[in-house]
Amino acid sequence: MFATSRRILGEGFRFFFLAAGLFAIFSMIVWEGWIAIHAAGGMVELRAAQAPHLWHAHEMIFGYGTAAVAGFLLTAVPNWTGTQGARTAFVTVAALLWLLGRLAMFLSAELPPVAVALADLAFLPLLGVKILAQLVKRPKPQNMIFLALIALLWVNNLLCHLEWTGHADDGAWAGLRGGLLTLAALIVILGGRVTPAFTRNAMLRTGREDGLPENPPALATVAIAPTAALAPGYLLGLPDPILAGLALIAGLAVLARLALWRGGWTWNQPILWSLHLSYGLNGLGLGLLGLAGFGIGSEIAALHVIGIGGVGGMTLAVMSRATLGHSGRELVAPGPVAVAYGLIPLAALARFAGSAWPALYYPAVLAAGALWLVAFTLYLAGMWQVFCSPRPPRTPVHPPPKSTPHRA
Repeated sequence: MFATSRRILGEGFRFFFLAAGLFAIFSMIVWEGWIAIHAAGGMVELRAAQAPHLWHAHEMIFGYGTAAVAGFLLTAVPNWTGTQGARTAFVTVAALLWLLGRLAMFLSAELPPVAVALADLAFLPLLGVKILAQLVKRPKPQNMIFLALIALLWVNNLLCHLEWTGHADDGAWAGLRGGLLTLAALIVILGGRVTPAFTRNAMLRTGREDGLPENPPALATVAIAPTAALAPGYLLGLPDPILAGLALIAGLAVLARLALWRGGWTWNQPILWSLHLSYGLNGLGLGLLGLAGFGIGSEIAALHVIGIGGVGGMTLAVMSRATLGHSGRELVAPGPVAVAYGLIPLAALARFAGSAWPALYYPAVLAAGALWLVAFTLYLAGMWQVFCSPRPPRTPVHPPPKSTPHRA
């Protein structure tokens, strides 16, 4: 037991990707239970000070979302910079701060609001300092942007707590929307790197040399720039038509990029098509958000397509792939995880229906939550041993035997 705990805390991806999966289930059970009781005409009080829908949104974005982000950055940044990965002591402290924030939010009705804010806001600065210390070893603009995204996540979380501590009138909704759009921007940037690159590598391994994914830099800029501007734009109070235009341009550009990445080739490789599908849902959600800003459709429905299909789908795909790769396993999704990839888009569709057609709200929301719960239960079932077990020994590569001279 001690060895397993030490192993999980010995690498950032092990703890935070495992914690993200567990918390995805716990937080959804709480939300689903409250919705089910409410739908049946009953009443139940949560131990959180926030309204249940605000607690649910906050914990999906700043609880689940930040765990997934931390696991990825603590794993990827050392590879980008050639630096030492986070040691057990750092992962342990970071884990405790993240858990402290989740506990404080869950028990916030019984704690002083300022104490809740301090507990919940402590994690991202620690993560940011660690990532900064690694990135400055090899500073590159395309990687330094992740520091700005961490800071933006923290600012949006701060806005939520400013309202809940009585220092702002309307900070929570702005902070929640900004936090989600910051995660959407991270996916446009990160997914735009790894999805075509991983697909290209897989195609090359089969011997294919033509018809490879294309990733034009100009189109990448058209997708990234407006997406990255959305969260700050909402914070600065830009006019609604400008924000709607940015979202619509971003969504269309994301889908245009995706069309060049040969997603059809990946149909029999869940570890790849899950990246394509979630990237596409992120772009679709951004486009729907833009249309909602022009009065066409529901903003809440669009945000849930981004949150469930884009953020949920991409984090699930990246967490499972990174865990397999960095634990020395073959990059093939276990059966349960492959099924989980397919359930997340269905959850997004159900939740979209719940907001788009109010008469379907309760059954659609409950169905979406159930699909989410099954997906992450399958993720944990398929990845549990990978998280807890040591790296398998590498198969030694023996040189070919030396030939002996032929004697007549």
